[in-house]
Amino acid sequence: MTNWYDKYMAIYEKPFSEVSQNTIENIRQQLRKLQSSEPLVSVVVIAYNEECRLAACLWSLSELQTKYPIEILGVNNNSKDRTEEIYQKLGLPYYNETKQSPGFARQCGLQHAKGKYHFFIDADTFYPSCYVDKMMGKLTKPGVSCVGTFWSFYPDEQHSAFSLFCFELIRDTFLWVQHFKRPELNIRGMTFAFNADYARQCTIRTDIRRGEDGSLALELKRFGKIAFLYDRKARPVTGYGTLNEGSILKSLLNRAKVQLRGFSRVFYKADHYDDSEDNLVKNK
Repeated sequence: MTNWYDKYMAIYEKPFSEVSQNTIENIRQQLRKLQSSEPLVSVVVIAYNEECRLAACLWSLSELQTKYPIEILGVNNNSKDRTEEIYQKLGLPYYNETKQSPGFARQCGLQHAKGKYHFFIDADTFYPSCYVDKMMGKLTKPGVSCVGTFWSFYPDEQHSAFSLFCFELIRDTFLWVQHFKRPELNIRGMTFAFNADYARQCTIRTDIRRGEDGSLALELKRFGKIAFLYDRKARPVTGYGTLNEGSILKSLLNRAKVQLRGFSRVFYKADHYDDSEDNLVKNK
């Protein structure tokens, strides 16, 4: 079966030196055509040492089909590999953020973006061509401050399509239940869009290692609700950075243990995060 992201997989996890010049030029031209000088939507990619994945992500973004004027920007978060060179060779406007953390990178992107609506993008993820317009369909509704959606993983030799389908079905069911009281806990940076005017009145946290996305969503609740897009056609597809425990079964069991320990939280709303000690960035 052919998947919409198969062609991007041809260069995913490969050194940029192995990407053909024709492919590079094609991505470059398509990205240039999408850029608006007066964007309504800013699509901002953050990358830290993503030499082997960034080009595939940008290829997918270069094929976005949208009725909205957009800009696509990059943030290089102090990478030690060829990440910055890839931004340059693909002709994408980008900014260097030397302070290390997703929070600082997201902050940098928001500071330089022009659009009223802002999309967080992760460099190890593919995005379907309808992604922006499907998300905007939710984001532009009255009373909505931000939007999240579910995501999928690509199958490989260690992860079959069937096992991933089962994993995602169980995960998505839990997230659907959780969203009624704690929608901010369902937000992931790779699948998150929001009203930038509201976000600039909030804080993107830089004192935590993970969760800057959900923390921002929690703050955005004072401007409007957190909406969710449930449409498999609009699902981004990502790698296994969040499934690093080995088998799918082991990943599922590990997540079940974590969620069951604090399961009562899905029944109560919250106005702040209780940060665990291991998630705090220690000042040296």
